[in-house]
Amino acid sequence: MITQKNQAPDPETPNPTASGNGTSALTRALVVQMRLPGGPDDEDLTEFRFLAESAGAEVRGTILGRRNRPDPAFFIGKGKAEEIQQRVETDEIELVLVDHDLSPIQERNLEKAVGCRVLDRTGLILDIFALRARSHEGKLQVELAQLDRLATRLVRGWTHLERQKGGIGLRGPGETQLETDRRLMRDRIRRLNKRLEKVRNQRGLRRKNRNKIPIPTISLVGYTNAGKSTLFNRLTGASVYEADQLFATLDPTMRRLDLAGKEQVILADTVGFIRHLPHTLVEAFKSTLEEVTEASLLIHVVDSHHPESAELMSHVNQVLKEIDADELPQIVVYNKIDLTGESPRLERDQNGAIRKVWLSARTGEGTELLLRALSEHYRKNRHFCRLHLPPAAARLRAHLYDRVDVLAERGDGEGGFIIELTLEQRDIDWLRKQIGFEEGFLEQAQDSELAPVAS
Repeated sequence: MITQKNQAPDPETPNPTASGNGTSALTRALVVQMRLPGGPDDEDLTEFRFLAESAGAEVRGTILGRRNRPDPAFFIGKGKAEEIQQRVETDEIELVLVDHDLSPIQERNLEKAVGCRVLDRTGLILDIFALRARSHEGKLQVELAQLDRLATRLVRGWTHLERQKGGIGLRGPGETQLETDRRLMRDRIRRLNKRLEKVRNQRGLRRKNRNKIPIPTISLVGYTNAGKSTLFNRLTGASVYEADQLFATLDPTMRRLDLAGKEQVILADTVGFIRHLPHTLVEAFKSTLEEVTEASLLIHVVDSHHPESAELMSHVNQVLKEIDADELPQIVVYNKIDLTGESPRLERDQNGAIRKVWLSARTGEGTELLLRALSEHYRKNRHFCRLHLPPAAARLRAHLYDRVDVLAERGDGEGGFIIELTLEQRDIDWLRKQIGFEEGFLEQAQDSELAPVAS
């Protein structure tokens, strides 16, 4: 739930908010949004209220304003601050949520003016991340992002540990509680960075091991609450948490998915994106988002029932550009056709490749079209080959039947095998590394119209 701020971190105990296991009553909140030139609109406000509810807030009201530029002291202006202060008293508001990023000075001034806690957009998103994180890496990333943010907002929280005043026996530089907190925080951040570096190395080793058996990875991406986790569970039979709330899934989950022709892929469910995702959060979760950048294909899940679906797609593509994943091939999945009344269908591009699929992850309608699209995507680069194996290569023959799509087999009359099969370049590279394989075993089938085997 929404957490307290400006408390000195324990140097040894992990941040309790990062566990996401705390429970408490709903926090009475007031949402504030200023309309600036080129700034947020009604759709942003709806999303921000949804963010607040996802964090465990009971939104008691909304205050809107309009300015040409932010106020340096309060961001919203002194008059709006006084209006908020009156609402805080009359509605017993415990928390003011501002749909903007506030500077530390603006946040502190606003808290003093309205008489209760103030949380800006980034702080609210971080709180939801703390609530959702389940993996060790996710908790470390959330805590690190929180501490990096808190370091700029740390103020004196204790009066009994002020800088020592002058006097006999009290002269000297001393150390304020603020300085102590900052020192403890720097130590904690240093330890978290070391732990995260270890986790990143472990993730890299796992990825390297996966590449030894080259199975392509497909990442589900999309706006938060578009139905990625529901689609992931539908395709893989997994039980990833899914709910009608923002950031229901934070930690990436990976499962193997079997396609037609013995094609195997790894499907990854990743964190959803939102409008104006703070750059600091993109940086904090870069190692998690690496699963997106390392994918060979992206499935961009779109909520087709959302009135602003096209705009949300552009926000997702902008985040993909920030993490250098915008050049990866995409299949766009228009989800929730059970709500729009559309029929399942697919659409091909000018080259004949399937690029758009309409389906319902909740009911399962159209998911077979997506599986067909995935199979076609990975089969288009296959080579039609003929493999002549001697009798001593029986073990390699068995591995082939387990791994690739064998079309036909016949004996060579001398105890060997002539196998016709389709192979991708990664399969050919794998085959050449196997014990007992010789280059003369593999040839292009003369009756194939597909691409020749790469040398």
